[in-house]
Amino acid sequence: MVKIDMDVIRRLSVPERVRLVQEIWDTLQPTAEDLPLTEEQRELVDRRLAQHRRDPSSTVPWEEARARLESK
Repeated sequence: MVKIDMDVIRRLSVPERVRLVQEIWDTLQPTAEDLPLTEEQRELVDRRLAQHRRDPSSTVPWEEARARLESK
């Protein structure tokens, strides 16, 4: 395993660290079988999906949420 200099990472801005984590995450490309949900997680997803179906306008598109996070 490659040694990672955590001091360099800590000096990155928050948006830079978020982008780094996103880039690392994107390399994993897990499937649903690789990351099964717990019963509690499944119930949370079901509740949120039901809420979205009742009121689709209450959601924020991913692009908007991501832009908000990166602007901080």
